[in-house]
Amino acid sequence: MSELQSIRLTTKPQARILYRLYHSTSTEVPRQIVVFLNGLMLPQAGWAPAIAELQDMYPGGGLPPMITYDRFGQGQTTDRDPLDETAPDPSRGHDCASAVADLRQLLSQITREKLNIPHLDDVAVVFVANSIGCALARLYAQTYPGTVVGLLLLDSIIANSDFVSMFPDPDAADFNPGTLPDGVTPENLREVRSLVRQIFHPSVPNAESLDRRTLASLLPDSDAPKLKGPEGQQPFVTVVGHDFEKFVDECEKSGWPKPVTRAYTNPYWQRYNEGLVRITAPERAKGPVQAPHSGHFVQRDNPPFVAQEIKRLLEDVLKTS
Repeated sequence: MSELQSIRLTTKPQARILYRLYHSTSTEVPRQIVVFLNGLMLPQAGWAPAIAELQDMYPGGGLPPMITYDRFGQGQTTDRDPLDETAPDPSRGHDCASAVADLRQLLSQITREKLNIPHLDDVAVVFVANSIGCALARLYAQTYPGTVVGLLLLDSIIANSDFVSMFPDPDAADFNPGTLPDGVTPENLREVRSLVRQIFHPSVPNAESLDRRTLASLLPDSDAPKLKGPEGQQPFVTVVGHDFEKFVDECEKSGWPKPVTRAYTNPYWQRYNEGLVRITAPERAKGPVQAPHSGHFVQRDNPPFVAQEIKRLLEDVLKTS
């Protein structure tokens, strides 16, 4: 296990970020770094099993440096984002664009101070991301074009949705109960929409005070914009979704009936993932594939699968570097 370290961003010196740097197993100057991006619910510690599996696949060395970290107010980073202190609403003090700027600064300092790389853009980034981390990876790649060579997107957040709208409104004037799938009732929809609004709607605050309300405007389309990688090439993109039936069971524990998840949530998410595959060139895209036996937190439920997909992505990247 890599040692947990702290760093103060020069742009936000009031607070510390906790991170781990897994040093390269190669003696050469790294040409890539692998950066793991958390969702809201599972912090950097959640990547450790998949990283251990990946390291076992390279007993003779060859892995590039890898970085995990917890954003402000998340996991082992207990310091809050300084922007929250002066925000009109501290519970939503900073948004995803701000988190991406922090990520850029974090990587710039780590690569310069720990890897002796003068400029961050001298090394290509490979992102491994889950949930809202996938949105941050996309935003980073389009904000800093030419810097990201690969993305492994594990059950991405549906960035352009309020989540409530994926279910029909049984109280709408034009609602026709006769069109409902077998096993779904108007009361089911009413209960699920209420539950989703309370837990997953972008306006709901979270522990790290990351404001999700601007995400739909930052990433309005699943299939655009097309990303630009280094040297005029588009990045390699692998899109992974949850196992449909595992997710059905997962959602049932949270209060929504299985027929509702099967009829609405899974198809909606699948369509979004089908769009994500198109953010790069067809020959550099893979997916969407379902992660076997995995719910939303793929890295927790199936670390060997995640490690294998990282290995495949790195092999594709190295063939063209």
